Amino acid sequence: MKAHTEYLWFNTAHEHDYVNVTPEVERIVRSSAIREGFVLISAMHITAGVYVNDAESGLIEDIDEWLEKLAPARPDYRHHQTGETNGDAHLKSLLIHHEVIVPITAGELDLGPWQQVYYAEFDGRRRKRVVVKAIGE
Repeated sequence: MKAHTEYLWFNTAHEHDYVNVTPEVERIVRSSAIREGFVLISAMHITAGVYVNDAESGLIEDIDEWLEKLAPARPDYRHHQTGETNGDAHLKSLLIHHEVIVPITAGELDLGPWQQVYYAEFDGRRRKRVVVKAIGE
């Protein structure tokens, strides 16, 4: 078994952003030379997440609105008593989750129809990273 690790770096222009990272993950899987296995894509920050879904702009807007309803930006989070102002970003990250695992079959991502891998940013405008780790044979 072998493993291959690379990092993707982000500094989004917006506080909330959704970045399709599928092409970068595909490139990393190809460079790993792993034919059968898995690839882990994990946000390395507590105010970001990674998910798999459709690359459709209306759906992305729906996801953003849904997250805002479940974890709205507001000033009264207890977390803000620490001097932070991003309590909602932490909660949104929990809802999306911080990682996904995608199968690698015949050297390619084995995604279903329409599936794409997204990095979701909820406290942007600063440098953050995602680890991409392919494991297999």
